[in-house]
Amino acid sequence: MTPISRLLEPQDLQTLITDTNGHDQLVIVDLCNQALYNQKHVPGAVHLTGSALVAGTAPVPGAHPGIEQLNKILNYLGIDHSKHVVLYDDEGGGWAGRLAWSLDLLGLTNWSYLNGGIVPWIKEGFATESVANQPHSIESNCAAEFANPNALISAPQIISLLATDNFAVWDARSPGEYTGAMVRAARGGHIPGAINLEWTELMDQQRNLRIRDNAQQILDDLGLGLDKHIVTHCQSHHRSSFTYMVARILGYKNIAGYAGSWAEWGNSQDTPIALGD
Repeated sequence: MTPISRLLEPQDLQTLITDTNGHDQLVIVDLCNQALYNQKHVPGAVHLTGSALVAGTAPVPGAHPGIEQLNKILNYLGIDHSKHVVLYDDEGGGWAGRLAWSLDLLGLTNWSYLNGGIVPWIKEGFATESVANQPHSIESNCAAEFANPNALISAPQIISLLATDNFAVWDARSPGEYTGAMVRAARGGHIPGAINLEWTELMDQQRNLRIRDNAQQILDDLGLGLDKHIVTHCQSHHRSSFTYMVARILGYKNIAGYAGSWAEWGNSQDTPIALGD
């Protein structure tokens, strides 16, 4: 199968769908609202509820599920190292990013993002279908494992790196959450030294939620360049799953998602916090 770009435009995906030589190796995963999937989705796409990718339990609701649950998801969708996964959602990339991060964590790096998700696909007139597709489920010969633990980072690890040169925290929350004006945990504010860039700032509203063409320049100007060791977070590692995915699409090698995010950091009494801008 010809190498597939990390970022796909609708026409690129349309070409892949009609390419019979590579079709068997393609798994298209729709992480949209179930009602929208029932009405219209990319032909051949199978549906996955985003909540299946999070533990959803206190004290770290954004943590990844156990390896057994993730293995069930992979087997259900028919994903293994021989497959290339195309992922998309209807919100600009949050849930798609969560699947991208989960796949990276499992060492399954053959994935691509449909730029803008289902929004440009529908608005720009590409064919859709409404019949639900059943995934080509498999029984894996080997259980999934966290083959790439560097995609994940813990609070103690972050604290140990705060004074390190070339380390940066990308806070994908809103400015109000960042400054502490909006409090969504026991304590408000941000990780000391964190750089705030809300996730939606990288979505081009004029181009149907595609990733901005100048995304790299935006990150460079803020001090989040390719040379940095970057950790990204939000409240529950949903919004920051998108920012993680954008970084991977741009070619960042040293990027990790903080699954604990502010739900953990802001509710701990042992984590350092800064207020204001």
